[in-house]
Amino acid sequence: MGSHLKTHYFTEEGVVPAVDGIEFKIRKGETLAIVGESGSGKSQTSLSIMRLIPSPPGKIVDGEIIYNGENLLEKSDEEMRKIRGNKISMIFQEPMTSLNPVYRVGDQISESLILHQGMNAEQAIEQSIKLLKLVGIPEAERRVRAYPHELSGGMRQRVMIAIALACNPELLIADEPTTALDVTIQNQILELMKDLKTKIDTSIMLITHDLGVVAEMADRVIVMYSGQIVEQGDVFTIFENPKHPYTEGLLRSMPTPEKKQGKLYAIEGVVPNPLNLPPGCRFAPRCEYAKDICRNEMPEVTTIAEDEVVRCWKYTNRWEA
Repeated sequence: MGSHLKTHYFTEEGVVPAVDGIEFKIRKGETLAIVGESGSGKSQTSLSIMRLIPSPPGKIVDGEIIYNGENLLEKSDEEMRKIRGNKISMIFQEPMTSLNPVYRVGDQISESLILHQGMNAEQAIEQSIKLLKLVGIPEAERRVRAYPHELSGGMRQRVMIAIALACNPELLIADEPTTALDVTIQNQILELMKDLKTKIDTSIMLITHDLGVVAEMADRVIVMYSGQIVEQGDVFTIFENPKHPYTEGLLRSMPTPEKKQGKLYAIEGVVPNPLNLPPGCRFAPRCEYAKDICRNEMPEVTTIAEDEVVRCWKYTNRWEA
């Protein structure tokens, strides 16, 4: 999917490397989760894939995004419009800002069906009703005529998913799809996404900061920190045997039933200012294992096993030197 991808923002204060040389693949039918704190570059990665980086000030300055053997960065805006919402769809984290308040829900779902699937208005509304039923909205025949403000937050999020699934996309990018929802609705939405993945064999790229969601949904995990991938592996390896100190810290700060009584662990410090990045490993100022080499030199990405990589000096022959 992405190869040496770099997305920078050119601001008055300087250049912000929001995505800084990342590389990963998404396989057909799998769920790949991207985790990390705010400011780690997760959402910027998804916007880069969709070619929705606001320009100016943002620009994809290097790398490739390969989809079905073709580099999306070489596509014209017209060609991208045919792919976006059709082959690659995105569910945004805030349905109220993503749905158009003055159009009925059915018209918003119909739009991509008419545009990409060549349906007429009547067929599109019929299909929209089916999609609303598919995403678990009751009384779909009535709700198809509703405006977004007439629906609850959970319902609006389901409408967003219906829009994203309208054309049976090959890749569904879900950016924090359950952040604004209460826990019960959150679980329903996640179950729905699992169910739909099985039904239409869609690959899912799930962006989240919630490791509980990752454990439940993902096949593979990418951990991002300060615009870079610091660890990548299958979900069992990441949870059972995390390699990067940052991944360890994230897992230690997860609430569990045993931790109910005591104070939750928190990683000391904050994500570095992207305009003033440390010279070595970007996590070094917060890392309990950091040595001089970590503070002075950026670690390379080390391959631990097939599908398992980490960006940390601990896994190189220079660690004990």
